[in-house]
Amino acid sequence: MALNLWWMLLVALGVLVAAIVVGVLLGIRSRVRPDDRPAALVSRAERLRSLPSFRTAVRRRMTLLSGIVALGAVAVLLGGVVAARPMAPKTVQPVNTSRDIMLCLDVSGSMSEVDVEVLSVFEELLKGFEGERIGLTIFNSSPVQVFPLTDDYTFVREQLQNVRASFDYVDETPEHWVGTLNGPGASLIGDGLAACTMRFDHEDDERSRSVILATDNELAGASILTIEEAAQYAKSKGVRVFALNPVQGKDARVSAQLSDAAALTGGQSYALRDTTTVGDIISEIQKQEATALKGQAQVVLVDSPNLWIALMLVAVLGFVVLLIFVRDAGRARDPGSARDAGGARDAGEVRA
Repeated sequence: MALNLWWMLLVALGVLVAAIVVGVLLGIRSRVRPDDRPAALVSRAERLRSLPSFRTAVRRRMTLLSGIVALGAVAVLLGGVVAARPMAPKTVQPVNTSRDIMLCLDVSGSMSEVDVEVLSVFEELLKGFEGERIGLTIFNSSPVQVFPLTDDYTFVREQLQNVRASFDYVDETPEHWVGTLNGPGASLIGDGLAACTMRFDHEDDERSRSVILATDNELAGASILTIEEAAQYAKSKGVRVFALNPVQGKDARVSAQLSDAAALTGGQSYALRDTTTVGDIISEIQKQEATALKGQAQVVLVDSPNLWIALMLVAVLGFVVLLIFVRDAGRARDPGSARDAGGARDAGEVRA
């Protein structure tokens, strides 16, 4: 058994010791009579104490008083255990009912002027989600995962702000380019989309999975996968693609290619600066049913005071019952009648 506030047990023990010390001192004080208080003289008191009935009554009373003290001490200690909050281990398996969303950002040179704006849109999207797991992957000629899927929105917001701050740079290689230039070419859209699709976990579970792809679709180099092939791969994995196009309408062919790829997965392409973009994406993602995701089983400590509370109540009840019994037994003996009866009985025994 673990105690959350173990020091409360020490407090209870201290209270018990203090009560015992006070009781002993009061007992000693009651035996010491002031000189001006006359002693009560009882004839043949030693004879009275030797009577079997007297001894039996004394033993019964001492037993009852000892029981009261013992039960009181046990009740105080059990109260200390309850106050210390006893804990018991319990195995729990958290369940998170949510959707998975991977933010996929093209950080190539042609996107440098609009990436800060895209990250602002990502933050706006974050405000519209509640409980969804969100991740971020950036790419140029090679992809880099900034953070995996998580529902810690404070962490997500901090990471988005860090990436956005990295665009205000004076170094030759900004932070958001580190790891994204490990290959020939630039802005390899198909490879970037495929990499973002591969960042989803729990592949065996049926979940709502979406990629929000921000790119101008201006390919500069030979990619392993075309954007159409990457879209086919996303579709095979049950991933919908929602594209943010900062140059929507500038190049009809490029824009149409991006729109077709998104539509192939069941998603859609949006203009970056459209006033309805954020709301539309949130609405489309939330149309898919959120599913339960079981987390890893964990052993946690939970409050388990029930047994100790029951034992304490039994001890308190026993204490009260014995206290009432001793009090009623004392009241049942009328001092005058008891003295007369005792004297007559004693006299009879003496005569006998």
